[in-house]
Amino acid sequence: MSKVRLFIDHPLAPGQAVPLGADQAHYLSGVMRLKPGAVIQVFNGRDGAWDAELLAASKRGGELRAIAQVAPQRDPPDLWLIFAPIKKARTDFIVEKAAEMGAARILPVQTDFTNSERIRQDRLQAHAVEAAEQCGGTFVPEVADLVPLARLLDSWDQTRRILWADESRVGPADALSGLARGKWAVLIGPEGGFSPAEQKRLRDATFVSPISLGPRILRADTAAVAALTLFQAHLGDW
Repeated sequence: MSKVRLFIDHPLAPGQAVPLGADQAHYLSGVMRLKPGAVIQVFNGRDGAWDAELLAASKRGGELRAIAQVAPQRDPPDLWLIFAPIKKARTDFIVEKAAEMGAARILPVQTDFTNSERIRQDRLQAHAVEAAEQCGGTFVPEVADLVPLARLLDSWDQTRRILWADESRVGPADALSGLARGKWAVLIGPEGGFSPAEQKRLRDATFVSPISLGPRILRADTAAVAALTLFQAHLGDW
């Protein structure tokens, strides 16, 4: 595998010319010190991973030439992650690990006890791209804009079930083997948990399945990783 991997939002085919933005060109030439003729690995989230030759790079941009596909496209299970943003670094961690662990879409939500009132969607999307570049993935999940939890539930497609990591169910981790494969979302609450009104709404929703993540209450970022691990082991592609 090439040491340098780059996400390129451009079609890939043998001999395809691929333009580079100024930031990408600077990364390859100024940071990685690559010269024309160097071969890197690129992917666009649709066509697998490709070897590509660096043709030119400058402060204004550059160009690659796609050579050949080196890995097929591998999409994750139809799994979304819903989470309440927390402190900046830990929110970044959640997005990065969700991308690495195979979430197909990442949805930040505002809850009654959410610590952060704003997020930089573009910055979080960049973290998802970077995670896919570094872990050898060929798919980059979309990071959606922050929306209130109530609004998300109001418009929710109920054919996609929600697996709710319910902090009140502290005890042995619930087995998921009895649940059917299909369209799912994992829901992680904020620090301090969901408010009583939010808990009632989630428990009343027929499309929500509450689960325990084990005998200890976990921090929100740890809970996200634990819940995604349980899902992938029982209902995903592990």
